[in-house]
Amino acid sequence: MDTAYWDDAYSNGAYIPGGDRYPAKWTNQASEFRQSMTRQGRAQLDEPYGAKPRARFDLLLPQDQAKGLFVFVHGGYWMAFDKSSWSHLAASALDRGWAVALPSYPLCPDARISEITAEVAQAITTISERVAGPIVLAGHSAGGHLVTRMACAGAPLSNAVRERLQHIVSISGLHDLRPLLNTSMNRTLCMDEAEASRESPALLRPRAGVRVTCWVGSRERPEFLRQNALLANIWTGLGARMTEHQAEGRHHFDVIEDLADPGSALVATLLDA
Repeated sequence: MDTAYWDDAYSNGAYIPGGDRYPAKWTNQASEFRQSMTRQGRAQLDEPYGAKPRARFDLLLPQDQAKGLFVFVHGGYWMAFDKSSWSHLAASALDRGWAVALPSYPLCPDARISEITAEVAQAITTISERVAGPIVLAGHSAGGHLVTRMACAGAPLSNAVRERLQHIVSISGLHDLRPLLNTSMNRTLCMDEAEASRESPALLRPRAGVRVTCWVGSRERPEFLRQNALLANIWTGLGARMTEHQAEGRHHFDVIEDLADPGSALVATLLDA
């Protein structure tokens, strides 16, 4: 299987009608939501968690004392986007009384994927000091990879933070990075096989008893359906509390929209203990 095959396997926008319009839509919705939260005095924006320029997070607060902390980690194949495109996805969790944090992180090729993993762990650690209670994590696509890395044994999180992790939801996540070695994007990711193996949750052991949901749209590319099932299959046999779900009719770009719907199955799955 050549590069063209694998490039196509991981191409999403080309198979989604109007796929090129989604980034602008997300940015506009997020900006409007962030402005509303700022007017209400419920937004702490562009807070630092480290020394690097992109080591920043936004923290959005519920009306009353927070029940806990929800951290959403964005996707973009570790090469694109930042926290500013996703603020609107916090709406349902905020309505249910959770504080919501959205971190940015360094991107390839300026950082290796292993460095991004460490940055996300530092973001979660720093944010956890602002909000008490249980922690839930969700990430989309590459963000799904990054949150499942936090569920791995030996992840760079303190015992105190690990003990607070209630649930991790990987939405359209990438759990075995080795196929990406065959893609043209690896010229930017700069992975070799050793790093791809070290950073693949499907090749690592989960922390004992950790609760993880693998969530994917039923209309996604076959490779994303395979990646979703892969982690659920492997980690079930390694002591994790795993759930696998396909969201009917959803594709790679709209599967996350259910985070903004308070009545969605995704929100109930994410936040219900």
